[in-house]
Amino acid sequence: MPNTHQHFKIFKPYGCLSQFKQEKMKNKSLLGDFYDFPENTMAIGRLDHDSEGLLLLTTDGKVSNKVTSKSIEKEYYVQVDGIITQDAVSKLQKGVEITVSGKRYQTLPCNAFAIEGEPNLPARGKNIRHPKHGPTSWVSITVCEGKKRQVRKMTAAVGFPTLRLVRVRIGDIHLDSLMPGEVASILSIDDAIN
Repeated sequence: MPNTHQHFKIFKPYGCLSQFKQEKMKNKSLLGDFYDFPENTMAIGRLDHDSEGLLLLTTDGKVSNKVTSKSIEKEYYVQVDGIITQDAVSKLQKGVEITVSGKRYQTLPCNAFAIEGEPNLPARGKNIRHPKHGPTSWVSITVCEGKKRQVRKMTAAVGFPTLRLVRVRIGDIHLDSLMPGEVASILSIDDAIN
């Protein structure tokens, strides 16, 4: 029997919830507002309301479990408050202590580096903040974990709070040229997450 599962990637916009059904909050955009996904489509992991970028969707629960495992890298471009220092980047690389569910948690070592200039990303739609409030900079952070608001907590732990967070890669699947709200089918997800 042929595999009838379908897989997608979406550029989740700022302010969109990573779900299909609205529960408590009203008047928020949902994933189904952007595309007519097949029945039983699920988001693989989440991006919080304030985060943007690559989100994978599938009708195959086994693929979902694999992507959310610690064996798959997730890369984020993070705009932070201030000009990030090499010392802060080194701390991120080694792992930092954050709080998860009220308990201390040491993040695993990760790949992190300062991005020169501004990455080629679409404007967010809602202003981050006015330039008169000081400089900002960008850092790439690649993790294999997925604790709630982990990357935001990591940058805050080294003294550079996150202003904008965009996931640009999961495994070998990239955001590419998708614009916020755009969806693309993925023909072979297995090769990209192995």
